[in-house]
Amino acid sequence: MTSSAHDFAFKTIDGADLPLTTFRDKVVLVVNTASACGLTPQYDGLEQLYSAYRDKGLVVLGVPCNQFAGQEPGAEAEIKAFCETRFKVDFPLTSKVEVKGEGAHPFYRWAEAELGEPAVPVWNFHKILIGKDGEAIRAFGPRTDPLDSEITDQIEKAL
Repeated sequence: MTSSAHDFAFKTIDGADLPLTTFRDKVVLVVNTASACGLTPQYDGLEQLYSAYRDKGLVVLGVPCNQFAGQEPGAEAEIKAFCETRFKVDFPLTSKVEVKGEGAHPFYRWAEAELGEPAVPVWNFHKILIGKDGEAIRAFGPRTDPLDSEITDQIEKAL
């Protein structure tokens, strides 16, 4: 039985193993991302959020996904280059995964079991906040700006 986000692992955008235990005792904002979406400018806000709170224990984890209107069609190397050059992204990125449906990454199936329907991504830039203990705290919809007080208040409380 899976009890926390720390029981899961992704691959980094470079293909290395990324167990979420790496982020034990940190607050993690998991965000499914896409490079060709109208919400792609949220990368700026996510990077600002990461810069503002990383020293206090926040990790933003970008999870590229191509399930929404094919807006992340590139290979991992292209996604990484786009994020680094266009948005100066410094937070960790995973390899491309599915975030909903039958092929959803196990982390997303667990988040849905923990938080219910709000944890199921309906579009790119859906956000799931994980506490230091690996517990799912809350999900935020794609249109919630990363710097919105709805998110920052929850992050500050979790830190």
